[in-house]
Amino acid sequence: MADPLLSIQDLSVDFATPGGLVHAVRKVSFDIAAGETLALVGESGSGKSVSALSVLQLLPYPTASHPDGSARFEGEELLGADEATLRAIRGNDIAMIFQEPMTSLNPLHTIEKQVNEVLFVHKGLARQAARARTLELLKLVGLNNAEQRLNAYPHELSGGQRQRVMIAMALANEPKLLIADEPTTALDVTIQAQILELLDDLKAKFEMSILFITHDLGIVRKMADRVAVMQQGEIVELRETEELFASPSHSYTKQLLDAEPSGSALAPVRNAPKVVQADDLKVHFPIKAGLMRRVVDHVRAVDGITLEVREGQTVGVVGESGSGKTTLGLALLRLISSDGPIEFEGQAIEGLRTKELRPLRREMQIVFQDPYGSLSPRMSIAQIIAEGLKVHGIGDTAAARDEMIIRVMEEVGLDPDARHRYPHEFSGGQRQRVAIARALVLKPKFIVLDEPTSALDRSVQAQIIDLLRGLQEKYKLAYLFISHDLKVVRAISNHVIVMQNGKVVEQGPATEIFDAPREDYTKALMAAAFDLAAVGVGDTVAT
Repeated sequence: MADPLLSIQDLSVDFATPGGLVHAVRKVSFDIAAGETLALVGESGSGKSVSALSVLQLLPYPTASHPDGSARFEGEELLGADEATLRAIRGNDIAMIFQEPMTSLNPLHTIEKQVNEVLFVHKGLARQAARARTLELLKLVGLNNAEQRLNAYPHELSGGQRQRVMIAMALANEPKLLIADEPTTALDVTIQAQILELLDDLKAKFEMSILFITHDLGIVRKMADRVAVMQQGEIVELRETEELFASPSHSYTKQLLDAEPSGSALAPVRNAPKVVQADDLKVHFPIKAGLMRRVVDHVRAVDGITLEVREGQTVGVVGESGSGKTTLGLALLRLISSDGPIEFEGQAIEGLRTKELRPLRREMQIVFQDPYGSLSPRMSIAQIIAEGLKVHGIGDTAAARDEMIIRVMEEVGLDPDARHRYPHEFSGGQRQRVAIARALVLKPKFIVLDEPTSALDRSVQAQIIDLLRGLQEKYKLAYLFISHDLKVVRAISNHVIVMQNGKVVEQGPATEIFDAPREDYTKALMAAAFDLAAVGVGDTVAT
């Protein structure tokens, strides 16, 4: 048997913190053969990225250290190797692509300059030769209008386009090993499918190996030859992909496989009262140009949408980034200006002033995608949840409000004793529960859920969906559920609206939309979400 391309043996990683040593990775061992794709899977904090970054010695040394272990690439030891050895390997023999391309792309340099730099450093190419090679690479990764994109800056490209540029940079020197760290997590489902197909094609073309880090088991099944499952810094199972999916042996692997959002939406109550209704709703943002900043055109973020949300019903809104989903949610809550009638419980609210809207605010709440961004780091959990109670004058005394906080924390599955702690002391799933508790404590009738699960691990996603369904059943809540994750939408929605470029492409009962989509765009979304297949949808995400 041929020697492995990369051999990791008994790798351990410690981090020095004010509270003492943290053992992030413990005795991890795996090999990657030439031309093989190995997937490292596990939830956030399991040590996947730390293990991968150790290979190229990209951890924050000396805070990080390796008490023991070995990382050999083509027989050469990389742990503790000198800088010259590492520099020759990084970007040349081993390349890396990350979850968020903006962390790797320099916002001040053009696309051409950034790809050229890799070629200058490792290949010593002249400017003209580098330009020709850059253009060749950008076409290879499927970047539309590659010639026109050479002088573009990263912020002028969409998420999918930026990811393609980063892949082009990684492949510039035709590496033997590509480390892909969650390269599709931040992308729309259609773009995700395209990127996965692209990586598969490029792997075959360059005969390279891939270390694929992800928490999405659907991707693993499609991409990987073998799978290593990580939990709390250790590999608990390492098997052939099909074997692992057919008969997982470790309890944690079984838990991951069972963590897909499941179940179905609550059966809608016939003739339930309408909570929110909008008719021909429009949100147009002006485009200004010239010295006098005259309005020359409009961005039609929401362009004539009619919908209703009834008591106990969930309306799912799906579509790619830039389709207008979040704008629609904000407009319904009157958090941004819009045109067209909006009714809340039969009352017209589109013309109400801020002061007149305030009493209704407790009835209409929102939960955002990133709980850490929406929770003040300077306030304790109790203060965060109590803020709305104070604003609306609910609870006569501090003790009465504290009782309400305890009750709502129990309802969302949080330990009330932790109410005096701060957001940074909680996991992502726990922070999202805090955000839901903050909305719920006011006893609202309508909640806009804006991508509430997309930043969470699959197992935590499933828990949050179960929680939201339970709360909806108990309080007859009306939800507008915004997401690009169709698996999650299918698990919670009664009615689905498919949006593209501010317009409704298709809408109807969830079962009809998922089982028999009529429009090509909807079919493409479904194929990308459930089969990871790119079907007739170009890289059209709005920048």
